[in-house]
Amino acid sequence: MEVAVSRDLVLLDVKAKDKFDLLMQVANRLEEKGFVKASYKDAVIAREKIFATGLPTVMGGVAIPHTDIEHVNHPAICMARLEKPVDFVIMGDDKETVPVDFIFMLAMKEAHAQIVLLQNLMGILQDEAALKLVKTHTSVEEIADFVKERLSKVEE
Repeated sequence: MEVAVSRDLVLLDVKAKDKFDLLMQVANRLEEKGFVKASYKDAVIAREKIFATGLPTVMGGVAIPHTDIEHVNHPAICMARLEKPVDFVIMGDDKETVPVDFIFMLAMKEAHAQIVLLQNLMGILQDEAALKLVKTHTSVEEIADFVKERLSKVEE
């Protein structure tokens, strides 16, 4: 299954007041580009309140927000790098937070594909060199191409 990872889905130097402001901005981009339905934004925010997606990594925090497949038109990943970190509750916790400066927002059409994609993303999150590239590179094309290449390698 082809997942869209393109330069217009890479947002750099995003200013966000908090995690919900960030989720709205990124979901809006996915909706503008036609990847998700209007219901996606509220669904991803509601899900984040119940199932936290913050992850501490070797280089600060990352979040992987996503929601149910019925809110998605076409599979895509929208990435956002923040100007200043915002706190996300840590995945599997209900109180502890991690300052997040990068998110991978997933829009998937199949439940199984979402699980595979999460596993593949973990490969990037556990690789310091890969994480450094997505967190510091200034070219949206290179970030998009790198993530697309890394995700396609693991899926095969």
